[in-house]
Amino acid sequence: MDSRGPGLGFVRQSLFVGFKGTNLLPGPNAISKIDMSQSNTSEVSSYGEDQWTARVCDRIREIFETDCDVYFVFNGTAANALALAQLCHSFESVICHEHSHIHTDECGAPEFFTKGSKLLLIDGANGKIDIGQAELMLARQNELHSHKPRAISITQSTELGAIYIPEEIAAISGLALAREMLLHMDGARFANAVAALNCAPKAVTWEVGVDVLCFGGTKNGLGAGELVIFFKKELSREFDYRLKQGGQLGSKMRFLAAAWLGLLTNDVWLRNAQHANRAARQLANRLKTEAKIDIVFPVEANAVFVRMNEELASDLHARGWHFYKFIGPNVYRLMCSWSVTDQTISDFMADVAALNH
Repeated sequence: MDSRGPGLGFVRQSLFVGFKGTNLLPGPNAISKIDMSQSNTSEVSSYGEDQWTARVCDRIREIFETDCDVYFVFNGTAANALALAQLCHSFESVICHEHSHIHTDECGAPEFFTKGSKLLLIDGANGKIDIGQAELMLARQNELHSHKPRAISITQSTELGAIYIPEEIAAISGLALAREMLLHMDGARFANAVAALNCAPKAVTWEVGVDVLCFGGTKNGLGAGELVIFFKKELSREFDYRLKQGGQLGSKMRFLAAAWLGLLTNDVWLRNAQHANRAARQLANRLKTEAKIDIVFPVEANAVFVRMNEELASDLHARGWHFYKFIGPNVYRLMCSWSVTDQTISDFMADVAALNH
């Protein structure tokens, strides 16, 4: 299970090393080690002009079944901030959910890299944008003294663990299209959404109007590296310069690419996400039935939000379990990662049973 950090786990400190347990399907480590070794055997071109980077880009086009432009960055904050900077002038704005990561957890990076674009915050159940509120927000931003709305940003899966179905994305993209706006998707946990929906990746991206996807790798097993995917290639004009200026152009890009190639080969990315989702459902069911702990939001991907008193949370922290208070009083987020094991969940439940009075 993971916390806010991509490689951390909602596990005891000794298990933070990553891949653990024999009950997992082959993880990216099994493939990436081979690719990483092969990518370091001879001199190759720098800055992405190598065969591993090219193979990943081709593989992404295969997975999404469309021609698209693919760029590597080191982390999710850079992916979101630079993607939005590519879409927006400084006098333009981005509609997003009030709990979106670009608003709550990226230290103003979107505003910094856009040089002033304003985030227009709206509400919605389970972290999803309420399209009615979006329409009202757009109606208020209708003259020169306001930031000009340019993009809508949605998170898949959301910060509260919900998943946008294709029809919901299509409705939001329809609103964006009608207002000559663009649709950005923060896909830090995109793999978990695809796994839960059991759909083709195109069905929740370009086919329903997503213009730019930030495809997360670090929350699905990679040590570093995210992808920015432009489904409308004209939007990516000179994005390579933006990456360079933003400190995101890796001289030895092949090492990021080799790990991604391992993740994308034989659908490891999808199987990792399926495993994490199953673990979250198992954890939620056991917490609800065995410990009578309230599950606050529907468990649709790999996030479990629980209501527990501070004494229990503090005691669990003292036993080496790491998780965060997230929203509201006594609501905590437990994230199941690609590497969590049944034994880890059982160990956690044993401690909950011992401490929950």
